[in-house]
Amino acid sequence: MAATLLLASATALLALAAAWLWDYVVVRLLWRPRAVAGMFRAQGVRGPPYSFLSGCNREMRRMKAEADDGLRLDVRDHNYLPRVMPHFLAWKQQYGEPFLYWMGPRPRVCLFDYESVRQVLFNKSGHFFKDDAHPTILAMLGKGLVLVEGTDWVRHRRVVNPAFAMDKLKMMTETMVSCAEPLIKRWEQLAASRSSEDGGRGEVQVEFSKQFQDLTADVISHTGFGSSYKEGKEVFHTQKQLLALAMATLLNVQLPGFKYLPTKNNRLKWALEKKMKTTLTAIIQSRVASNGRSSGYGDDLLGLMLEAWLTAERGGGERDESSLTMDEIIDECKTFFFAGHETTSHLLTWTMFLLSVYPEWQQRLRDEVLRECGQANPTADTLNKFNEMTMVLLETLRLYGPVMLMLRKPTSDIRLGSLSIPKGNGIAIPVPFLHRDREVWGDNANDFDPLRFQNGVTNAAKTPQALLSFSIGPRACIGQNFAMLEAKSVMAMILKKFSFTLSSSYVHAPVDYITLQPKFGLPIVLRPLPDV
Repeated sequence: MAATLLLASATALLALAAAWLWDYVVVRLLWRPRAVAGMFRAQGVRGPPYSFLSGCNREMRRMKAEADDGLRLDVRDHNYLPRVMPHFLAWKQQYGEPFLYWMGPRPRVCLFDYESVRQVLFNKSGHFFKDDAHPTILAMLGKGLVLVEGTDWVRHRRVVNPAFAMDKLKMMTETMVSCAEPLIKRWEQLAASRSSEDGGRGEVQVEFSKQFQDLTADVISHTGFGSSYKEGKEVFHTQKQLLALAMATLLNVQLPGFKYLPTKNNRLKWALEKKMKTTLTAIIQSRVASNGRSSGYGDDLLGLMLEAWLTAERGGGERDESSLTMDEIIDECKTFFFAGHETTSHLLTWTMFLLSVYPEWQQRLRDEVLRECGQANPTADTLNKFNEMTMVLLETLRLYGPVMLMLRKPTSDIRLGSLSIPKGNGIAIPVPFLHRDREVWGDNANDFDPLRFQNGVTNAAKTPQALLSFSIGPRACIGQNFAMLEAKSVMAMILKKFSFTLSSSYVHAPVDYITLQPKFGLPIVLRPLPDV
């Protein structure tokens, strides 16, 4: 009897395994790619051929490696697409637009027309979710506001939204300035020490990319979490390790169940994830311990999230529309620690680069800052008067925005214009291509021209709200006003103290490292300005 049951169980397991293999290998890896490609081909959409299991990943890896190794740009050449996205450029030229490509066995249709993109991003009916994140990116960012979906996103957004109200942001300006002051003074001291060696010029070379990352990390630590960069340093360091791991494995094929195997990379990811959770828990518990339940947890981002957690605790752990669990708070901490400094640091970096290349705009902004602030530190009121600064920052975001690709997938069969897209089929939105569309931005779309924004974002291009750097629609970045205020504050403090040029050692080689960064850093030569 026992032997019969054992045989029956083994037979059933074998049958299940055979059914799973048939579904995965034959249906998902062979039949479905062929069917999807045929369905899009019938609509006039073609693309690079699908390779079994790997899709287009090997071709993407090869083209990106070749471009990264051999292509360096002139500092006034802002068309980095052949270097950063050579595969998209080649496929667009060969197959037209839109085209279909494969991320492993998963199809993605790449959109290049603003009307379709607006239809995806402005959708408020829940027809489009963000595409599934790479496991290591999920570990780094957490399932916070950037990645969470549906009613959970609505709940998370409702909790954190008050932290980014404009009146709260204006109150943060003083903190942003106070975080930048020690850095400015350090540069002044370095310049003073150099003055006796270079004939009184006081020139000093500074690697701005790294300095801005540290500065913006300090700002988000203070403004969002009531801590310092020193306390949050372990989180930032761990996220950078996870980022490096994600970039190394991004084009690897993700096999079912592979993320659960104790491989070298998985063990490293698990260890880093545990380390980050331990560090964040310590920061959170420190706030809980220092703020009694009767006095509240504060009105910054962490305080608001803890109040939402307290709401759930009082409700016996039941979640309502204004509550968060402790695990959700940890995920949101991951999201805002990373997004809160990564995007702003690169906005500052590329702004410094462009103002170094175009000294006439550097002087225009300096004149504006001195006119509105004099030698005083900027305030929330004076920042609102920086019209030309706003124009330069928006143009920087257009040319050197942090995000290269936005990914979505429809939750049901959907129609975009004349194009039918089946449920679950990936949608790729290549932001730099859209930002260089001559029909939308004009013949000078590849040029640095802040004056295109002199009448605001809405009127900057032939298509309203064509700037996608912070996305558009209901999922637009909640921190965009925070980032702009921080960038204005820091740039104002630099402009009134220093003039600057690119170092002769700078190599113009933008690279997609989840966000767009200068591959070899940004060495800048600072020169102190005489006190006026």
